[in-house]
Amino acid sequence: MRNRQVLLVSRPTGVAQKEDFAAVEGEVRLPDEGEILVRNRYLSVEPAMRGWIADVGNYSAPVAIGSVMRSLAAGEVIESRHPDYAPGDLLTGWFGWQEFATVAGDAVVRKVEETDLPLSLSLGVLGINGTTALLALNRIGQPRPGDTVLVSTAAGAVGSAVGQIARLLGCRTVGIAGGPAKVAACTERFGYDAAIDYRAPGLAEAIERYCPDGVHVYFDNVSGAISDAVYPLLAQGARVVVCGTASIPDWSDWPVGPRVERHLLVKRARMEGFVIFDHAAEVPAATSQLAAWVRSGALRYEEDVLEGIAAAPDALAGLYRGENHGKRLIRL
Repeated sequence: MRNRQVLLVSRPTGVAQKEDFAAVEGEVRLPDEGEILVRNRYLSVEPAMRGWIADVGNYSAPVAIGSVMRSLAAGEVIESRHPDYAPGDLLTGWFGWQEFATVAGDAVVRKVEETDLPLSLSLGVLGINGTTALLALNRIGQPRPGDTVLVSTAAGAVGSAVGQIARLLGCRTVGIAGGPAKVAACTERFGYDAAIDYRAPGLAEAIERYCPDGVHVYFDNVSGAISDAVYPLLAQGARVVVCGTASIPDWSDWPVGPRVERHLLVKRARMEGFVIFDHAAEVPAATSQLAAWVRSGALRYEEDVLEGIAAAPDALAGLYRGENHGKRLIRL
């Protein structure tokens, strides 16, 4: 069997472009003792990938130049020499941007048990996006009925889940998104009480209008100028969840902007970062809850599916260009 792969071939500054990757083809390596061979069905595209390939500080070692692009993927075991996995098992794991992955058992994130639901969901609303939304909102945001929860990238894979979960918990929800189509998706598909287009003039005024009692929970996926507009409007005792910094083009040139400390002090607010990989023990229960909501129709999702591995090199850049509507995936 032949294996098509996408390699990282240069270290980008800012968001990786398609020329930073190369498509190659080679033989599939059969598994050794303790390994499995997985045929990938879906590859994930995450905003966090920008940090995984950067040469500045991050929570994981950068992807090595010349290696397969690091990625979560969902696929089927076709050969196994590992006692915990058998041919036919559906798995998610760190299988990379490639058609076949020969990996050790520690590359597996979990066995997919929700076989009544589409496999693609295991990389989105039932994967790190959904579990991040649920766990970060509950652990750091600590939403209470009646709270106003403000979410940036509110129509995205994480943000759309945050808004819906907050509504299920009795909160009022306001989303921030880019462009009329995504703003409409926030209210019409994901049930936000209100949504704001950050590309339109008067962002701070719109936040104040839709959050008249202040922002009790701010779920921040972007940082930068959008968040600068939010901080003066935090309510007393507000909680800020820092989940992403998508609006910052290049962390090697550290951005300078308004300072948040005075807002946190005066409002007695808290700000805390969240990375899902620190909470592996809580993921199974979170996944079970999310799956139950999906089955009942209480939690809706949207997927942006690209076809074929040839789409991978430009997939991350396209994500940052705002082309996707929902969770971006590559179907093999």
